[in-house]
Amino acid sequence: MAGNGPAETKPEKQFLYRIQPARAEMLKSSPTKEESAIVEEHFNYLKNLTAKGVVILAGRTLTTDESTFGLVIFRAESEGAAREIMNNDPAVKNGVMRATLYPFHVALMEGKPVQ
Repeated sequence: MAGNGPAETKPEKQFLYRIQPARAEMLKSSPTKEESAIVEEHFNYLKNLTAKGVVILAGRTLTTDESTFGLVIFRAESEGAAREIMNNDPAVKNGVMRATLYPFHVALMEGKPVQ
């Protein structure tokens, strides 16, 4: 029967967005109540995307100076879709974090065969 072949899959594209606090003092002293609430929303947003298989990895450096940053490595169908995911991050959308998007490819990862 026609149409019973393997399902078409789109090639998986990977992206990374790097985030940094918009207000450096947020990490040096303490965040405002609003910043804390938005960072909690940011964490829940990433948890949800991880559960859906979109986010591969997310984390941050443990420094508290101007060099500190976080990163999110994730899957998206296109750069436009990736930019939408980044811009919908509550920390980015609400100006608590600045973000930069990069095309990315995970070359080595625990549990992932070398290709």
